Amino acid sequence: MSYRIALNFEDGVTRVIACNPAETVMNAAYRQKVNLPVDCSDGVCGTCKCRCEQGAFELGDDYLEEALSEEEAAGGLVLTCQMVPGGDCVIAVPVPSSACKLTPESHAGVITRLTRLSEATFELGITLPEGPDFLPGQYVNLALPGQEITRSYSFSSAPGAREATFLIRNVPGGRMSRYLSEQAQIGDAASFTGPYGSFFLRARTRPVLLLAGGTGLAPILSMLEVMAAEGETTPVHLVYGVNTDADLVQTERLEALGARLPGFTWCATVADAGAAHPLKGYVTAHLDDAQLHAGEVDIYLCGPPPMVEAVRRFLAEKGVEPAHFHYEKFTPSATEAAA
Repeated sequence: MSYRIALNFEDGVTRVIACNPAETVMNAAYRQKVNLPVDCSDGVCGTCKCRCEQGAFELGDDYLEEALSEEEAAGGLVLTCQMVPGGDCVIAVPVPSSACKLTPESHAGVITRLTRLSEATFELGITLPEGPDFLPGQYVNLALPGQEITRSYSFSSAPGAREATFLIRNVPGGRMSRYLSEQAQIGDAASFTGPYGSFFLRARTRPVLLLAGGTGLAPILSMLEVMAAEGETTPVHLVYGVNTDADLVQTERLEALGARLPGFTWCATVADAGAAHPLKGYVTAHLDDAQLHAGEVDIYLCGPPPMVEAVRRFLAEKGVEPAHFHYEKFTPSATEAAA
């Protein structure tokens, strides 16, 4: 048995390594050719100091106070040369991946799914020899065949699934949209690099509120798949907003997830006032005090910049400061993450 250790570098690159029981993170990383910052390897210098964002571990007492103070340790800082995980962990590494002689991982496979879910949305599935390892919520840079062009898309599938799936907005005149509409075929080669991003699902200790706008549903689906697989019991509510009736996609999948995740509830809303859908308006029109839990809630939001800013204003006007607010803004050709 080994533990899954996700190393998140400050430039957004994530590398997942396996750590054996009783093995330090430093030794596991070097064994897998990940050169984490180090000088002494004995808990003396503090060069390997990182932050453990999630997971259980032991540090022991074989390090100096000058390398890691009691206050730093209480705040989640660790020395990777001393840290022995007791389970899966997420570690923030305060240097760019290039400083550790890493390049983003490349993945190559074939297109096994290409579905026009609506006029505005494609679902793309790429099957790989091995399922990619990532944190639910993260994204990759998908290559446009034959060109030095990539586009960023979040996984809608769970980590480890051999078929990696993505929801892709059909952008009029967009190069990726034109490729998917006019050229791509089942069986074609496809590749991407990653994973990237600080928008990912953390450990749950309080109710979770998920907010998705358009194809921002993709990373939320990945998160829900993981919570369902783990038997999540924390209350989870999703508000999914789109512009028109035709933009509503993956509703059957959400219903299926509801059957697997007893504490999960969801609703969808359409901004178009003339829509046939019963719920209309923006996402903020369908957030009530019960879902905000007086701030004792973890919020995950993925959508276009105006939606992210509207939610931030809504929370400020309500005087609610959530325990954690993780969000990702996206545009048709770029991804901007913050946590």
